[in-house]
Amino acid sequence: MATQIFVNLGVSDLNRSVEFFTKLGYTFNPQFTDEKATCMIISDTIYVMLLTKPFFQTFTTKEIVDTSKAIECSIALSADSKDAVNEMVDKAVAAGATVPNPATDYGFMYQHSFDDLDGHHWEYCWMDPNGMPEHQG
Repeated sequence: MATQIFVNLGVSDLNRSVEFFTKLGYTFNPQFTDEKATCMIISDTIYVMLLTKPFFQTFTTKEIVDTSKAIECSIALSADSKDAVNEMVDKAVAAGATVPNPATDYGFMYQHSFDDLDGHHWEYCWMDPNGMPEHQG
């Protein structure tokens, strides 16, 4: 069985977050959805658990990061093309996301990012497998 990843993110308004990510084309597993949480499906092995902040707090004794002031992580996902990267960021902006940085094009790699409605940082990238630089080591 392939390793699965479950990224857990605290959100201020679960319904608003579901609406936002639905506009980006993501779907949700109803078996793991209630008024406190939902399971967003990224792929067959990648999931994002969107948890209300009070519910998220029950999983830790640490303070939950204020994403308007600090970054907790950068969620980076691959895309099939530069156009696919831009389309995802455009969808996110149309749904209310903000763009903290302009797109970056390294020739062999293209990346662009947005901050979602709760300030979580999402980055989409495309890499040209034929254009990767040689490892110098």
